[in-house]
Amino acid sequence: MLKELKEKVLSGEEISPEEGLQVAQWPDVDELCDAAGEICRAFCGNRVDTCSIINARSGCCGEDCKWCAQSAHFKTGVDEYEMAGIDETLELARYNDSRGIRRFSLVTSGRKVGQRDMEHFCNMYKRLGEETRLHLCASMGLLDEHELKMLREAGVERYHCNLETAPSYFGKLCTTHTIADKVKTLQLAKSVGMTVCSGGIIGMGESMEQRVELAATLRSIGVDSVPINILIPIQGTPLQDLPPISEEEIARSVAMFRFMLPDKFLRFAGGRARLSTEAECRILTGGMNGVLMGDMLTTIGNRIDEDRKLFSSLGLELA
Repeated sequence: MLKELKEKVLSGEEISPEEGLQVAQWPDVDELCDAAGEICRAFCGNRVDTCSIINARSGCCGEDCKWCAQSAHFKTGVDEYEMAGIDETLELARYNDSRGIRRFSLVTSGRKVGQRDMEHFCNMYKRLGEETRLHLCASMGLLDEHELKMLREAGVERYHCNLETAPSYFGKLCTTHTIADKVKTLQLAKSVGMTVCSGGIIGMGESMEQRVELAATLRSIGVDSVPINILIPIQGTPLQDLPPISEEEIARSVAMFRFMLPDKFLRFAGGRARLSTEAECRILTGGMNGVLMGDMLTTIGNRIDEDRKLFSSLGLELA
């Protein structure tokens, strides 16, 4: 069955959510990862798309997302500041540019960025465009069409807004906004000429069926990049005591996403640092072809030089 579904995907046909679940439950995980890796190479080659982020506004968020250290509803001890400085931002961007990282994003806490601050961030993006070769991305909440146009005109090519989890599960993790709000934002970003980046966090208590549902929803939106985060339970959040999912389950989930989204960039994001080297290599050759490098929003990521050595050892090239 796995071979037949692999050939179906390679021929350009979509598999159904029911078939996606069959893929994720295939008994031999190495056989599954090998098949997903073959699909990835057929559609995307051996390239790894790299990106980095800066936490441009931290903490004091009024949303109640149960996984998030930045929510004002929980006491997590996260750093709180209104806006990252231009000098700090440019310094980090120049460093990432010099290390061969392709994309760079400003990420802000909160439901959305207000008009006054949007003007400041747009000026920052113009400086980034003038002083680096980076492809610019933004993650600034549930923006409207006018605000997204401002970012596009400032040089932002891609907008990020994670769905986070399946529509059927999201309401159990957040009550202050909806999946529909997120989908609307992504559709508006596409309408003003941006590509879109949207994925989620696995290991928040959702089922494999719900991960398949998330993949199918992302496919229906037509996203270009899919960040896959692994939950790091943060003290002070409602998910702080959730047990971690296994490395095998993570590998299976990534392989399923590759079958469902064969030509997209699946991007290792938060939580990668907790994996063993063996598991990381298995996933990078089993469907994953993008990496968020450096530090994450509120947790420590992987070192850039270590990542470059790892990619080289696996025969992977930077996009």
